Order: sequence, then C-alpha cells, then structure tokens
Amino acid sequence: MTREPKQDRSRVTRGHLLEVTIDCLAELGWGATTVSLVAQRAGVSRGATQHHFPTREDLITAALEVMFDARMEQARREATDLPTGEGRTEAVVSRLVDYYTGTLFKAALQVWTAAAADPELRARIVPLEERFGRVAHRTAVEHFGFDDADPVAHRLVQATLDLARGLGLADVLTDDSKRRAEIVRQWAAQLDAALPSGQPRSGELVEPRSLDVAVLD
Repeated sequence: MTREPKQDRSRVTRGHLLEVTIDCLAELGWGATTVSLVAQRAGVSRGATQHHFPTREDLITAALEVMFDARMEQARREATDLPTGEGRTEAVVSRLVDYYTGTLFKAALQVWTAAAADPELRARIVPLEERFGRVAHRTAVEHFGFDDADPVAHRLVQATLDLARGLGLADVLTDDSKRRAEIVRQWAAQLDAALPSGQPRSGELVEPRSLDVAVLD
C-alpha cells in the first residue's frame, strides 16, 4: 500500500528535475546547467538528484528525450487546429517554425553546441536528433497533405524544415518575429506554386504511405 505513493513521488521528482533542466539550458546555457544548480532550483538534494540521474550526461540526455516527446505531442495536439483549404499551407509553415523558436528548441540548441566538441555527448545526442528529424518530417508531410513518395514534395518538406531551423537560430539572440512572419508568408506561397502536377493541395487527404524516410537526402 505504501509502495505506489512512493513511486508516484519519485516520478514527480524526476519530472520536476527534467523541467528545471530544460529551463536552465534555455536560460543559462550548457556550461551553467550543472547537477548542483538543477538540484538547487528544483529544491531537491544533490544526492536525490543523482539517485535519478547519476551523471550530468544522464540528466541532459533524459531532458532531451522529454523535449522530443513534448515537441511531438505538441505537434499532434495542434494538428486539429489547422485550417483546411486556402491558408493551410501558411498555417502549417508557421506551426513548423514555431517548433524551432520556442524554449524547447533553445534548450536543445545549447546541447547541440556542446555536443559538437564532445564525442561522448555527441554519441548520445545524434540518435535523438535523427529520431526527431524523422518524426518532424512525417508530421510535416501529414499536415501539408503531400505525397512523400514524390521526390519534389519530399525535398520541399525538407527545405521547409531546414528553413524553420534557420529561422529558429536567427531568433536566439534577437526578436526576429516580424521578419520571420514575412518569410513564412513568402515561403508558403512558393510551396503552393511549386506543388508538382497532380499533387494534392493543402488540406486535401492522401492515401497513407510509409513515411520512414531518411532525415537528409
């Protein structure tokens, strides 16, 4: 009878530590996000923190997994809010760009930068980002209503995700929202104009296909 409440408390503590880690990464960067700081901000002892996450790398990797799941769950929830017909393409592009300009992306970016110079950390991060890339691509295809078997449509989706990532980077140091909104409008118009002949228009349904494609061509 006493085991389940204890397990619940442990799960809550673990989740709280990961939330604080994400906030620290986004606010303070990789260098300042130590186990001690996370424990202090979370109101948890260092020993209890290390019970859940023995090393800093374990803590950061788990935080990235939470960020990945949160980003994908957000995409699934918001899919029902997208308009159909005219305006859908711009709404989808805007939504994808939003994924790369929020707190979760800024936190992940701090880890990417550190991983570039840390082979052990990079080995942990690359599989997570590859997984995120595949799911992000699949989500974009579904939202656009494209046939991903068409190579032109496939590359258009990849270009959209690359554009969203670039706009996310541009927003790290300064508020780039005004310029970003104009770019989103222009790119959406380009997508509508570039749809191959016979490709479904935005908001139309296509027959489901296997979408487990590589992140990069």
